[in-house]
Amino acid sequence: MAPTNNFGTALRGWRERLSPLAGGLGSAADRRSPGLRREELARLAGVSVDYVVRLEQGRARNPSAQVVTALARALHLDTSERDHLFRCARLAPPSNGDVSLHVPSSVHRLVRHMGDAPVAVYAADWTLVSWNRMWTAAIGDPRTYGWDLGNLVAGMFRSSDGHRVDSIAAWPVRSWAGDEAEEESLVADLRVTAATYPDDARLASLVDRLLHTSPRFAHLWSNGTAGLHTGDRKTVEHPVVGDLTLDLDVLMAPGSDLRIVAYTAVAATDDAEKLDALRADSHV
Repeated sequence: MAPTNNFGTALRGWRERLSPLAGGLGSAADRRSPGLRREELARLAGVSVDYVVRLEQGRARNPSAQVVTALARALHLDTSERDHLFRCARLAPPSNGDVSLHVPSSVHRLVRHMGDAPVAVYAADWTLVSWNRMWTAAIGDPRTYGWDLGNLVAGMFRSSDGHRVDSIAAWPVRSWAGDEAEEESLVADLRVTAATYPDDARLASLVDRLLHTSPRFAHLWSNGTAGLHTGDRKTVEHPVVGDLTLDLDVLMAPGSDLRIVAYTAVAATDDAEKLDALRADSHV
């Protein structure tokens, strides 16, 4: 079976969508079809007409990043469309500049609708940027954690000997998989972000500082492991209701690389009842 020509399909669809006027080529009044001709796209992107034909037909399947960038620019693609075109070419999408700390209104609404559970929003580099009242009730006020720049990874590796120094009152969460497994997973996730945002000075400074202050972080960073941190089971040591066993799920916000982190309890368990008690006390 021949491989699906995803790149050619997308390229042709977007070429036929863009009017000559929008592409800066004048009116399309004298045309049977409203889109760009192949030779016009080739001229705008600085490639040959033959190459555009072969890309659309699937006879050329490995365009360079420079060619994909030129085609995306010529077609006036937005960021998500450009990234899709790169992935169709089996290339990593380009960096989008700096890690965003902005939480769009749609994510704020989603967090409000999840008010029954402790929920927080992290940036792609694990900087904590938003949380709800149940998060504070169950896991404490993030302003007391003592994390450098509000960053979870910095908080986990803030001691010079590589061991955690956070107190139960400051960060009462422990992974069932153990500290080492949790640390390895988060460092692997941070590596993905660092590769996605190679020009982010704040992120580069964070990594450099941790490499020089935490032997444990330096060891994990050097092993090259990369992957998203998607979930865990946690014990939360709560000063009022006692230990809570909660499942942690990491959801990716649509249209961004924000991490929405939610803690939930298995229904009809003591842990669920403890969360109910905290919810009542916090008037959520």
